[in-house]
Parts: sequence; structure tokens; C-alpha cells
Amino acid sequence: MKKRVITLLCIVFWLIIWQLGAMALNQKILLVTPTAVVQKIFDLIAELDFWKSILFSTGRILSGFALGLVTGVGLAVVSGKLSFVRIFLAPLISVLKAIPVASFTILALIWVSSKNLSVLVTFLICVPIVYLNMLEGIDALDLKLKEMARIFGIPARRRFVGIYLSQLLPYIRSAAGLAIGLCWKSGVAAEVIGIPDGSIGEKLYQAKIYLETADLFAWTVVIILISWLCEKLFITAVNVLVKRVERM
Repeated sequence: MKKRVITLLCIVFWLIIWQLGAMALNQKILLVTPTAVVQKIFDLIAELDFWKSILFSTGRILSGFALGLVTGVGLAVVSGKLSFVRIFLAPLISVLKAIPVASFTILALIWVSSKNLSVLVTFLICVPIVYLNMLEGIDALDLKLKEMARIFGIPARRRFVGIYLSQLLPYIRSAAGLAIGLCWKSGVAAEVIGIPDGSIGEKLYQAKIYLETADLFAWTVVIILISWLCEKLFITAVNVLVKRVERM
């Protein structure tokens, strides 16, 4: 409770600094007040187009995240068992980690339509994060537990749940928590470059073109809130799964 109060007070402090800074600057094109941003958010919420853009971008970004999560876990499992696969994938994973989002977003426009650009970009962002975290978890598995389970004749299903799943779920939770935030950042950035109709990225681009700073700040706040909500929902789901596994 005390931590939440401190966090809230810190947020209020920075909002006051923002408000005072905007009032002192007195240039709405450069910096709008937080009250103006809140008002703009409420104005946007009342528009049907706002919700269409939210659904458009959320669906594609989360699709890329889900595909990346499944692919990263799958590749990590294979690499954990076969060392030559790990060596074979190492250069590719290193490239995916290092290449700038803007670079492969522009390259991706050659391969896919702007409508599905964010799916591919978020997928490529998610895969190396999940892969490396899962591989670390697989390397850290307690092999003595596996051997003990084999000696005592524990069924395969219980071995999988009690030994593998229980030890790897925290790594999945950590990887997903990091990846989902980066997926939102990269996915929206890809939309700003590709400008697909009806996307959040298109709204940001239009706000920049027409110097609608309040719109730009409002959409940015909305993106932060949706990203935070997605992360919390996923982490909560994984935590529930961890507790169920522990009870098995």
C-alpha cells in the first residue's frame, strides 16, 4: 500500500512539473498541458474511429507477439536439445537483436503490405527475446530432478509439469513481459513508417503532419496504457498458470 502511495505521489509530482513547464513555455505546438491531453483523450474516446484504430493495431501487434512467443519457445526447445541448431541459429538471432527497427521495417515493406507490416515487425522483435530467455531457462534446468523422476518411475506427464514446466514458466513470464512492451513500441513505429489505413500509426503520423500536438500526446498516452494493460494481463495469466502447476 505504501509503495502505491509513493508511486502515485511521484506521478502527481511529474504531472505538476509538466503542467508548469507547458504553462511557462506557452507554446501549444511544442508542449501542451496534461489537462489538454486528458481532454483530448476523452474527445477521442467518443469517436468510433478511435476504437477502430485501437482494434486494428492491437490485433496485429498481439498477433505478431503471439507468433513470436510460440516460435521463440519452439526454437529454444529444439536448440536446447540439439547443439548444432543452437550454433546454426546464433548468427540469425544476433542480427535480429542488433538490426534497427526502422531498417527492417523499410525492408519488410518490400515483402508484405503496410496493413500487415506490424505483424511481421513485432514477430521479429519478439523471437530473439523469447528465444534467448527460454534458452537460458533450459540451460538452468535441474537435471538431477529429471534423473530422480526417471528412477522413481514418475509418469511422463507429471515429469513435464513438475520438472520442465514449473522451472520454465518464470522465464516465459520474464521474456513475455519484456517482449510485449517492445512489440508495442516497434509495432506502432512500423505503422508510422508504413501508414496503414485505420491504424494508430496513421493517427500519429497525421498528428505530426498537421502539428496537432495534443493529439500526438493523447495517442502516445493511449499506447502506453494499452501496452501496460496487455503486459499486466499476460503476466497475470502466466502467474495463474504457475500457481496451478505448483498445485499439481
